[in-house]
Amino acid sequence: MSERLIITCIPSLVSTLLRLEEEKGAPLTEQEVLSIRDGAPAVALPVESAVAVERERGYRDIDLDDCWEEWQRYRLNLDMLSLPKP
Repeated sequence: MSERLIITCIPSLVSTLLRLEEEKGAPLTEQEVLSIRDGAPAVALPVESAVAVERERGYRDIDLDDCWEEWQRYRLNLDMLSLPKP
């Protein structure tokens, strides 16, 4: 039986989107977010390792399958996030 793997962006997708949006000086479009997601560096980790990465970061990353909608929610709540500034 093979172990379940989780695709994990390193660095996190949310931190990458925050940095790129800050560099752009304007909100990213849906197409930009999807393109960034598709080109983001990622690794396949066993569930336990993916959870450990999340714990170490101190926050949950955006779901890759629902990244546009989740990015919109993150953007609305940026003041409440405890993410380090890029």
